[in-house]
Amino acid sequence: MHAIGIDLGKTVFHLVGLGQTGAVLVRKRFSRTQLLRFTSNVCVDLMGWKPVRVLISRGRALRREGHEVRLMPAQ
Repeated sequence: MHAIGIDLGKTVFHLVGLGQTGAVLVRKRFSRTQLLRFTSNVCVDLMGWKPVRVLISRGRALRREGHEVRLMPAQ
């Protein structure tokens, strides 16, 4: 996978994984612990999401796993 976008709902994370051409490869819904379990087993170039306070701590955990994480401001 080339990039993953993550969005936080009320209680779950929605994840979309894109390939090099921009085609959707994965579209899943996770709890917080399931998300960390999934991302620890996937090789991805870039992860991005809105800078929500809850996600900032998850971003730190993903960086410790070796992923590049970018917080993207809402437009």
